[in-house]
Order: sequence, then structure tokens, then C-alpha cells
Amino acid sequence: MENIRNFVIIAHIDHGKSTLADRLLEITGSIPYGQNKAQVLDTMDLERERGITIKLNPAHMKYTLNNQEYGLNLIDTPGHVDFSYEVSRSLAAVEGALLVVDATQGIQAQTIANLHLALKHNLEIIPVLNKIDLPNSEPERVEKEICELLGIEADSIIRASAKTGEGVDKILEAIVKRIPAPKMELEKPFRALVFDSFYDPYRGVVAYVRVFEGKVESREKLKMMMLGTSADSEEVGVVCLGYKKRNILQSGEIGYIVTGLKNVNLCRVGDTLTKISNLAESPLTGYLEPQPMVYAAIFTQSGEASLLREALEKLKLNDASLVYEPTNSDAFGYGFRGGFLGLLHLEIVKERLEREYDLDLIVTTPAVAYKTSKIGATLQYEEPWVDLEIITPQQYVGAVMELAQKRRGIYKTMEYISDRVIVRYESPLSSLIIDFYDLLKSASQGYASLAYTLTGYRPGDLVKLDILIANDKIDVLSQIVPRVELMSRAFALTKRLKELIPKQMFEVSVQAAINGKIVARENIPAMRKDVISKLYGGDVTRKNKLLDKQKKGKKKMKQLGRIDIPSEVFINLLKTND
Repeated sequence: MENIRNFVIIAHIDHGKSTLADRLLEITGSIPYGQNKAQVLDTMDLERERGITIKLNPAHMKYTLNNQEYGLNLIDTPGHVDFSYEVSRSLAAVEGALLVVDATQGIQAQTIANLHLALKHNLEIIPVLNKIDLPNSEPERVEKEICELLGIEADSIIRASAKTGEGVDKILEAIVKRIPAPKMELEKPFRALVFDSFYDPYRGVVAYVRVFEGKVESREKLKMMMLGTSADSEEVGVVCLGYKKRNILQSGEIGYIVTGLKNVNLCRVGDTLTKISNLAESPLTGYLEPQPMVYAAIFTQSGEASLLREALEKLKLNDASLVYEPTNSDAFGYGFRGGFLGLLHLEIVKERLEREYDLDLIVTTPAVAYKTSKIGATLQYEEPWVDLEIITPQQYVGAVMELAQKRRGIYKTMEYISDRVIVRYESPLSSLIIDFYDLLKSASQGYASLAYTLTGYRPGDLVKLDILIANDKIDVLSQIVPRVELMSRAFALTKRLKELIPKQMFEVSVQAAINGKIVARENIPAMRKDVISKLYGGDVTRKNKLLDKQKKGKKKMKQLGRIDIPSEVFINLLKTND
């Protein structure tokens, strides 16, 4: 047990975390040198294309230092705020963390967010300054930022290049020397933390676990302490680019358990496994149900809801945080309303559905979940709020603060680190999920970054804005907006719809309404057919007679019927985010 080291790599997106994992695997002989496949632990094509880690992966390595062999257990975690719960469970499974910072970019918002999580778990932090081989790297400046952030001396920071391998041997040595060995608790009843789980089509649900107490062997009866699910240890072992079967997993070790379950919802991240024959008294702390932050409706352009249902069911086998329920829209027909951890999670689900199941999808504008209650005859809305943390160079502070305040942000604190500023706000989540990130990058010329954590729900002066086209309410365009933004939002939506909806043979009204009261209106003029083109002279009364006849026909059409709105109209409107 003294020769085991459990650690994670935490970093902001694109700071070289997955590349560093590749070099660690190479130097320890877990993969051959010069293998062609980069980002070995990123198993999805989507991860490599985007250059981000979406799904965490563990890896067991052997490393020898001073003629002593060590077992190193790495968990490669996602870097995006959407997956912060998975990251927190991974941090709970280890004793140390490599904090990787890009020498060209410096401290970023997600760096600090993940660092806070690591410090909450009392982990040993090993700061690594990566990408020192690049010509635009600024190691002295970034080292100063790290020293101020952690309150440490520069000599405890390891300079490295994950790309070339420079300094990686020093990182491995620091892992052994600075990260403490796990505690041995073999005599206690078996307890293991599930920090990830997924569905294997040949084996059923496989749980990645950290054993804290006791031990587990193959073919033992197990129980999920929070969900109450019964499971089996059909096989146990460690993971390194595949399963390596063992006879036993014991206290302090990280590995996998093939549970025999058929539904990943029955083996959730954060739950505690114990033995039915010798039940532990209480589960490990920190378990949370995954809470969707963003909702959007998904439809197929072909209208085949059964194909979409089948695809979602298969996708959910490996994504317990995805929730969905059937919905129906007058505009798009039958589909599903999905709940997602954030915008990135939504994008990933949409792209996987389109790629893996060959679906052509329509996704409505993402929205947050509101709580409603009645006060008398009036509906009261509560909306989710977050603690928002923005890091920006000093020269852009004014523009960043102006943006945050325009989006109803409430200023909290400001902190200086070297030539950067950390600005903290309280903000409604709805103000951030659509285009805030793009506007922030624009306001800071690409240098600012953000992270946020959900803090709860607050009542607000919010109203529901309905959109009516030809007097028909279009449900997918309804939205809840702050009352102070009501008129500007209503005018923007009606004006944009006037531009997008094709002309009909009669005039069409586009209206925005609140509680049945029209607050904004645009009219789409009728498509005019030139009914007098066949006349070549003659009395003017002949022309007037034809025009009057046309006018009466249009009036009758207007009274009779509804209009067909092409799905492209909705797609283009949703893309503009007006």
C-alpha cells in the first residue's frame, strides 16, 4: 500500500492535460513510444476533434524510482464546467492532483474552479507549467501568477512540455515523493466510491471505483447504498487502455467492477458500493443526483419521433445525466424535451445523435428550468442563480464588468493576480447560457475566461412572453423574460420573424403577447400577384374591377385559414439568438 499513488490531472480546457497523460503513459511503458494516436485516454472521436476531454478515464501505470516499483493510478478528468460534478467525484477518489497551467495563457477561470475543488478535498497540489517549448510562452509571468494563487515558492513548480516530454520525468518523481500513499483500512466492511460508470454491450454496467475500506473479490453480492440497487462483482481489476483482471481489489486501490447491471441509472456516479454479506454502516459523503441546468426540445426534421426515441435510449446507456421526456409541438410535431448539464453537454448529445444515428435534428433555444408558484391569481417565477467568476487582463476589466451588469449580474468582489483580475458576480443562469461566452471573448479580445457554480433559486420579476403567428400561439417560441427586457425582446422577436417567414397570399400578423395582451406586432404583407398584367390598355375601371376581386379573395383566405411555417424559419431564428 505504501507504493500506491492516486492522482488526477486538472486544468483549463486546452492547457495540455490529455497530452501530458500520453507522455506519462509512454514513459511508464504503458503505451509504446511514438504511437500515432494522440490523446490516448480520450476514446471518442468528438474529444479529439474538439481537443477536450468529455468522458473521464482511469489508467494504471507501473513506475520505478530508486529500484522501488510504484503503482500509479491516474484519473484523466474533463476540464469543462458542465462536468464539474464528475470532476469532484474523481477528486474524492485520490490523494493528489497535477495542476496544469499553460505557459502561454496563464491562470484561467476553470483552473481556479478545479483548484478550489481539489483544495476542498485536501489534496496535495503539484503545479505544472506546461508548453514551455512554445516561442510565445511566458514562464516567469505565469509562475508569478501560480505563486500568488497558491502562496508557494517558484521552485515547487515543475516546468514541462507535454508535447516534447521535457520535465515529465520530474513530474513522475514528484508524484511519488509529494503525494501521500492511501490509508489502509482492510479490516473494515467494504466501501468503494463509484466515480464513473458506463454500459458495455458485452458486460453490462461497468463501475470505476476507488476502494476506501475493506476488499472485494469476484462473484460477491454488492449493494448501492444510496439507490438500494443490488449488483454482483462479476469481475474486478484495474484499467490501462483495457481491463486487467485481478483476483481482488482492496483498500487504497482504483479499478473497475463489472456489476452485471443492465441500466447505468442503477449505478450512479457518487454512490457507494458495499457487500450485502457485511454491510457498511453509512455511505461515503458527497453523493448528489445529477441536476440538469439547461433544457431544450429536440425534434427530427423528418418527424420520425420513434427513431429519435430509440437513439436517446441507446445514448442514455452511457450517460446517466441525460434526462428526457416526450413533448409535442404544433410546429414540429412529436419530439423530446431534454435536460442537460450545460450548453456543451447539449452540443455533445446533439452531435452524437446526428453522427451515430444519422438523424437530422432541430433543437429549440436552450432555456433554464424555472420554478413556479401561485400568489393569488398571479404566477410567480423563481430562476436559478450562479456564482460567476471571470478572469481577464486588467485592460479589459471595464468592458467585462459592463457586460456582466447588462446581464443582471450583481458585483461581489475583485482580486488581482499579477496583471490579471478575478471579478466575481452573482448572476441569473439564463443570462449566461446563450451568447454570454461569445460576448465575453469579444469584450476581452479573446483573453477572458469564466466559470460558474449553481447557488440556488431566487424569485424574480419575470413574465412569460408568447409569440402568435396568424393568431396561432407558437409554443416553441414562448420564453420567460425579465419584465425590464420585455418590450425590447418582444420587438426584436417580431421584427426578426417578419424577415424570416415567407410571404403568403394574404397578410399575416406576427404578435408578441403577455397574458393575452398584445405588446408588439409586425405584419407580413401579402404576396401580390399581378392580376392586371394581361391588360393592355382600355378603361381604368377594368383594372379596378380585377384588383377589387383579388382583394376580396385574399380577405376570404385570411378568414379561412392557418399558414404553414417552414421549419427553416425556426432554425434560422434560433441561430440568431435575438
